[in-house]
Amino acid sequence: MIKKLFAEFFGTFWLVFGGCGSAVFASQIAPASGQLGILLIGVALAFGLTVLTMAYAVGHISGGHFNPAVSFGLLAGGRFPAKDLISYVVSQCLGAIAAAGALYAILSGSGTPDFSGPGAFATNFYGDAVYFGKSYSMGAAFLTEFLLTAFFLIIIMGATDKYANGKFAGIAIGLGLTLIHLISIPITNTSVNPARSLSQAVFVGGNALSQLWLFWAAPILGGVTGGLIYKFLLQRDSEIVK
Repeated sequence: MIKKLFAEFFGTFWLVFGGCGSAVFASQIAPASGQLGILLIGVALAFGLTVLTMAYAVGHISGGHFNPAVSFGLLAGGRFPAKDLISYVVSQCLGAIAAAGALYAILSGSGTPDFSGPGAFATNFYGDAVYFGKSYSMGAAFLTEFLLTAFFLIIIMGATDKYANGKFAGIAIGLGLTLIHLISIPITNTSVNPARSLSQAVFVGGNALSQLWLFWAAPILGGVTGGLIYKFLLQRDSEIVK
């Protein structure tokens, strides 16, 4: 079990370090040069690539969740035992916070970090924040995170189904996460992962912490819904974990 937890720790660390790191450092250049569209594409690819690479690196050890919403969703879908849920979520959160700490240390090497404005330090947000020229309500943000996490679970469960070609599962999941970011970065800065949201909010505080509840509730509810949809409507044969 300890190897599984280390795999989840390192996998989530890499997701946050690579995905949020690309957003944090590229955002210092892109707005000044007017290249927000390129920033969006680059960050979306970075998140997808982190999951794709870790899926093949350590996915065979722990299942490659790297996300509390995925663990909840796989539990609901009968692919993950309840006894391991808490330890997985704790490992994921610790890995994410460690990665955010490393990013903070690197960012501090160029001076005191500026955490003002929406999306600072790759945090998630909703409401009054304006990003890419628009702001979205709490309801819009919740629906976005809910739907995208539900479909993410359907992608994961479908790609890892016993009838699917498992060799390509990491590619499908990584590209799925890339697409999710392309859709929702302008809306919420994309969570679909409570550990990723927690890690950045811990260092920024303020609104990032007060709004954190949405980026736990919506992805977990979406993940559970996606897991149940696949289990009862799409799965051809039982793969329920006893």
